[in-house]
Amino acid sequence: ELPESWADMQEPLLEGMCFTLKYLGMTLVEKPKGEDMAAAAIRRIVATARVGARKFQKVILTVSPRGISLQDADTKEMVENVSIYRISYCTTDKLQNKVFAYVAQSQESGALECHAFLSPKKKIAQAVTLTVAQAFQMALDLWEATHAGK
Repeated sequence: ELPESWADMQEPLLEGMCFTLKYLGMTLVEKPKGEDMAAAAIRRIVATARVGARKFQKVILTVSPRGISLQDADTKEMVENVSIYRISYCTTDKLQNKVFAYVAQSQESGALECHAFLSPKKKIAQAVTLTVAQAFQMALDLWEATHAGK
């Protein structure tokens, strides 16, 4: 349950806000951002996920001004760490409104990847999206603050 003023709370975000989600999968995308691109990518991921009928990996997604980190909820093993500077887009899908997705450039291949996650409630998917947007803003503010004196 998020407090009403959660958008004004910067301290928890510096440490990292955690969300428990189910990882639906990943698909490659052509463009770094855009609603239509993201919606199409999410449709592909969801369609593939439905066909697979496997159990989805439960992950703890932590958002901070450094980026997004993914940890397996059961084993606590680190799955991935994505720098905020490699993330080009994040969204809550309009149709699949419990799905949060982000687009990031792969560190290994340089390809653009769209990763999608299922949240228990629409409100949580929106909260993750807003938190990532907030993390972007904080990272930018911190970057500008460190470069202002130069």
